[in-house]
Amino acid sequence: MSLDEKIGQLFFVIGQDEDQVDINQFIQKYQPGGMMYRPAEAKKIQRELASAQATSDIPLFFSANLESGGNGIISEGTWFGNPLQIAATDDPSQAYELGNVAGYEASQVGCNMSFSPIVDIDKNFRNPITNTRTFGSDQERVIKMAEAQLKGLQDNDILPVIKHFPGDGVDERDQHLLSTVNSLSADEWMTSYGKIYQTFIDQGISSIMIGHILQPAWERKLYPEIPDADLRPASASKLLIDGLLRQTLGFNGLTITDATPMIGYNAILPRKDLLPVTINAGIDMILFNKNIDEDYTFIRQAVENGTLTLERIDEAVTRILGTKMAHGLFGPEAKPKETVQLKTEEHAEKAAIAAKKSVTLVKDRAQLLPLSVERYPRIRLVVLGDSDNGGFKEGGKVTDIFQQNLQSLGFDVTLFDRNQLNFHEIFEEGVAEMEEKFDLALYIANVETASNQTTTRLDWIHLMAADAPWFMKSIPTIFVSTANPYHLFDIPAVSTYINAYTGNKESIEATIRKMTGEEAFEGIHPVDPFCGDTLTHL
Repeated sequence: MSLDEKIGQLFFVIGQDEDQVDINQFIQKYQPGGMMYRPAEAKKIQRELASAQATSDIPLFFSANLESGGNGIISEGTWFGNPLQIAATDDPSQAYELGNVAGYEASQVGCNMSFSPIVDIDKNFRNPITNTRTFGSDQERVIKMAEAQLKGLQDNDILPVIKHFPGDGVDERDQHLLSTVNSLSADEWMTSYGKIYQTFIDQGISSIMIGHILQPAWERKLYPEIPDADLRPASASKLLIDGLLRQTLGFNGLTITDATPMIGYNAILPRKDLLPVTINAGIDMILFNKNIDEDYTFIRQAVENGTLTLERIDEAVTRILGTKMAHGLFGPEAKPKETVQLKTEEHAEKAAIAAKKSVTLVKDRAQLLPLSVERYPRIRLVVLGDSDNGGFKEGGKVTDIFQQNLQSLGFDVTLFDRNQLNFHEIFEEGVAEMEEKFDLALYIANVETASNQTTTRLDWIHLMAADAPWFMKSIPTIFVSTANPYHLFDIPAVSTYINAYTGNKESIEATIRKMTGEEAFEGIHPVDPFCGDTLTHL
């Protein structure tokens, strides 16, 4: 291979859109090792992947975030359920189906790799990016569920990439916005995150994604004299990759950075220095580019000036090619499918089973449940969140589904309009006037986990908290979260609280069935919904 071909293999680039780029020319010019795609229509994704694979001399990795279902790669794909929802079933067979459904749908369009399972531990309820993307706060449940999801992916010839080493979920910040910190001691890390990674390494996991996350205790353990200024996130730390991951834990597989356009990466060093440092740290592939020509030039210049040796590049390329070969990408079985068969109805039925087993009743202090038209004929529906703000959300919108399903049961549902505030109500109305309007207030929070946002907390209307239930001690009030399970931190006094974890149609319908007494609540708590605060129990 030429140097240019080797440099190309080091880069896992953004999936190219045929409407904007000649994909064949792109592949011929850059010769990348892999491409990651965001969701689009299935036939389009299949066509783009097939075109790129046919053009490339070396088979490409094609990956997607198959964290919650096939919707991670195709717009028609099944949103099976967020990992935290699957954890709430406490049933590994549901985690297997998560991987199986996502893997099947992805394989239909030519995808051969998944940036999942997520094996982070949701230790900090304030963390805005782990949350429902994890299997919870219990490391044993994380291992159990991730093992099952991984098998479901593998049964569909999808190569799993576990993430985000050295472990997200301790800090309350998002590595998309800054380099975050796993602040556990070295011993605490080994008995938690370390145990998870050691388990999967011992089981033969072939690929790990590296986060822009510091683990200072282990860098200091491996190099006690290290100055604080030299501590680095794992994506640029030779101590954490060659030292902790490869030597201490014994991993000799493929390492891929998390996305390098993140501020958490670019804030480490100047990019021209950082990319070579990343490869020298023991990382094999760089996910995404800023300016792709510039990034390739930075690597080439590092070879020319001796910062990067050909031996280190050859080591990385050997791992890349070896992983592709072991996964069968060079064989005839890697040939793209000619037709797409998605089984979406069958997969929706499986998602409904997961929803039935996961929706969790956290508390019903005043026994407001079950709902009935006789008991609460008029419902005020207040929906929080339900927006596209924040990067790469799953995209669930819950307002219409809740309203239509409740109305179909005979309830008179009035939607609170945040854009048309009633100033008399905000400043002057009392309890009696409220009681003339509705018998029950139903609050739905669909505040999704997403990148590039600093919080998933409740954000009431800033004018007098106009949409907050000040009347909850006088008028029956129920709170349902279809995303972040920790909202009791912001509304501890509410009488009845339900966690549904996922804003897909199946979970909403299951929640309504359970609220109306048609079926029992079955979900368990995969995290502490009371946020360690005894007052939220009251």
